Amino acid sequence: MVKLWLERKTIVGELNSYFVAGSSLEEDEQLARALQESLNADSPPRQNIPVENVPSERVPPREPPPLLFPSSGFRTCAGCKNPIGHGRFLSCMDSVWHPQCFRCFACNKPISEYEFAMHEDQPYHKSCYKEFFHPKCDVCKNFIPTNRNGLIEYRAHPFWMQKYCPSHEDDGTPRCCSCERMEPMDIKYITLDDGRKLCLECLNSSIMDTPECQQLYMDIQEYFEGLNMKVEQQVPILLVERQALNEAMEAEKNGHHLPETRGLCLSEEQIVRTILRRPIIGPGNRIIDMITAPYKLERRCEVTAILILYGLPRLLTGSILAHQMMRAYLRLI
Repeated sequence: MVKLWLERKTIVGELNSYFVAGSSLEEDEQLARALQESLNADSPPRQNIPVENVPSERVPPREPPPLLFPSSGFRTCAGCKNPIGHGRFLSCMDSVWHPQCFRCFACNKPISEYEFAMHEDQPYHKSCYKEFFHPKCDVCKNFIPTNRNGLIEYRAHPFWMQKYCPSHEDDGTPRCCSCERMEPMDIKYITLDDGRKLCLECLNSSIMDTPECQQLYMDIQEYFEGLNMKVEQQVPILLVERQALNEAMEAEKNGHHLPETRGLCLSEEQIVRTILRRPIIGPGNRIIDMITAPYKLERRCEVTAILILYGLPRLLTGSILAHQMMRAYLRLI
């Protein structure tokens, strides 16, 4: 699987505050009264407490933030566009604001903390930023944790781009036997009779029994004939379970196969159990009522049968069948 690293990109802003002093004695007196009221009012202490798992840049130490001071009325609020007037105001993002006008872009509630997060020139509460922009695991639906270096580390499927916590690779989370996507906790995969898991998308187009595979076999035969590669002998095509495929592979004793074998071109005489009827989905999303029967392979040519693992989607089954038919063609020419 692919390791992807997401660097921390939160821009931490800080609220600064200013005041403008007038020149007249009357304004000085009003300013002094407002300043006294502001100093007597309780102001929230500065708390530089990081929010867990929220990526943020390292910010150099700053001077302790000043309190919110009264304005002399010469500035316009960037939020409501009205004059600030005499009273408390905030200075941030190169503008001044009424305290109630500086709001989170996500929840539209005032930002009262000294530190906030920025995204595309919009302010956010740090908690809102995490909810909107911190990646979540597609398996457990929780926020993907940061590693010891403070970076967000996750795994991703190279095709489906399913993101998940690295821990799910070792905690027994099942994968679909076809598309290899991990099973999300809120969606239950179908459990096949041989223990494999199949997601609902792959189940919709899955080939589940031998008769169902015959039309696909005929289509591939026609394709081979169009390439002047006609297979003259009639080779049986059988859909089997994993156990039957492994037993046949052990009896074949030749060729190189992947640990998860999905198709096999046989040349030996043996008895193979094939699936005669498509099973149904029973309680607990398990496959039930599967009917199998023995099929005796007789050696009339270099190829006795082609075995395909059941329960795979039509497109994947067709590609495996075409691969094994190519091997059969090369043996028979």
